[in-house]
Amino acid sequence: MSDVNQPSYEVPLPTVKIASFNLLNYLEPPMAYYDFQNIYTMEQWHKKQAWITRFLDKNRPDIIGFQEVFSSESLQSLLEKAGYPYYAVIDSPTVIDDFIYRSPVVAIASKFPITEVAAITADQQAAAILGLTDFHFSRKPLRATIDIPHIGLTDCYVTHFKSKRSLFDDPLPDTIVPTNTALSRFASQRLGSWGSALLRGTEANLLLLAILKQREASTHPMLLMGDFNDEISSSCLEQLIAGNVFGMSDSDIERLIGYYRLYDSWNLFTHNTEQVDLPRPPTHYFGAKTSVLDYILLSQEFNAQYLGSLFEVSDYHTENKHLINSSFDEDGYSTDHAIPCVTLSLRM
Repeated sequence: MSDVNQPSYEVPLPTVKIASFNLLNYLEPPMAYYDFQNIYTMEQWHKKQAWITRFLDKNRPDIIGFQEVFSSESLQSLLEKAGYPYYAVIDSPTVIDDFIYRSPVVAIASKFPITEVAAITADQQAAAILGLTDFHFSRKPLRATIDIPHIGLTDCYVTHFKSKRSLFDDPLPDTIVPTNTALSRFASQRLGSWGSALLRGTEANLLLLAILKQREASTHPMLLMGDFNDEISSSCLEQLIAGNVFGMSDSDIERLIGYYRLYDSWNLFTHNTEQVDLPRPPTHYFGAKTSVLDYILLSQEFNAQYLGSLFEVSDYHTENKHLINSSFDEDGYSTDHAIPCVTLSLRM
């Protein structure tokens, strides 16, 4: 006979946690990143490894999208020990003079089975319409189809868009403006910055096109995570979460377009928890300037405002202690990005 005075409690709903993690020059010594002098000592490398392990133990994400991966085998080994049996990478960094590494790649780790992995390539016909020929992503985006409990096969994308660094550092040719002058340097930086923005925006929109085509073919839920190297509200990236279609009524947009849209998980969280005025934590600090560069975008299956959604965003955490209240002994070889972590709870 049950005790009527026994306190009742609610069984917590199943959750899935997603994280996007820029590792910052993850390269095992004695290899060097970008320059022959950039080599971790073994002590520094062990500190970096330990910091990553502590992050995993503390936050316990189920799926993680990584950027700035040089030493893929080392990362996979660390993740296996931390409880991530599934790992995928689709590219390799550039190696110069046998030990200097450039062009790091993206990777993904999961506690759930990865059933398919693919590299995303640019649709050359679409690129040609934009006036570009033989277009390639500066870093190949990755798609991993993951069998997530309660929702099934889900297409998970990891990306690292082109940075804001000028597309070229050299002065403009003398045929454009006089070389070795202040004007040449100024004009070069303006054109170089615009070139980076143009490339970043093209990458974002051609990746979105690939995501939409895969959505149509697979009908899987989808999520996109990564270092976007810009605010999502920028003119370069705003199309990633845009839902408007010129000439289409609001009712038709809601009925026909919602299925293809991506939603910013931060906006889903604040709307779901009625905290729309909550200030968004930055993920990057440059002097006194802060910005949000790292994002996790979700399809309507994770949007509580959609009646057919299976999950909702119940928590959004930005791991940033190593940036705002750091200890050199613990955080000295961590990363220069904060790490967004999104918790998805099953809807009942």
